[in-house]
Amino acid sequence: MIAGGRMVLTFVAEVLKSDLLFAHYTLLSQTLLDMVAEGLVKMDDLYSFNVPIYMPCEEEVKTVIQIEGSFNLDKLHVFPVRWDAQDNIANYENDLVFDKHRSGKLVVNCVRAFIEPMLAAHFGSSIVDELFGRYAEKMGEHLSQEKYSSYYTIVISLSRKSK
Repeated sequence: MIAGGRMVLTFVAEVLKSDLLFAHYTLLSQTLLDMVAEGLVKMDDLYSFNVPIYMPCEEEVKTVIQIEGSFNLDKLHVFPVRWDAQDNIANYENDLVFDKHRSGKLVVNCVRAFIEPMLAAHFGSSIVDELFGRYAEKMGEHLSQEKYSSYYTIVISLSRKSK
């Protein structure tokens, strides 16, 4: 990249030291355990599957950029994003009915977009649709009990320093 060149990055962030975001992955684990109990997934396959997930906080991002030294941090913004864009305060204020099946499927499709290739490669593609269907049911139930479910995103704008 040339000096003055710009780059914008966005990624999931850790803002609160909580298990709210990881609850979604716990539900995926529970779904896989259910399928093990039914003989649809091998226990050995489950125990050998590991997806390390890391979400930096705002200060870590600033520190890495500073230590690396090639870029100026022009902007950094952290904000909440609803898992389900239609699940908002206005819906509750207008007494609209929460559809846990629709919300569960929407959220699971977000997770599915990045984790399906790993699951299919490890467990085989034959279980994928069944797994995500069951996962969506669990997710819908979870979301129906957790109002205003969201995660945090960091957006940074960087410009390349002159050498």
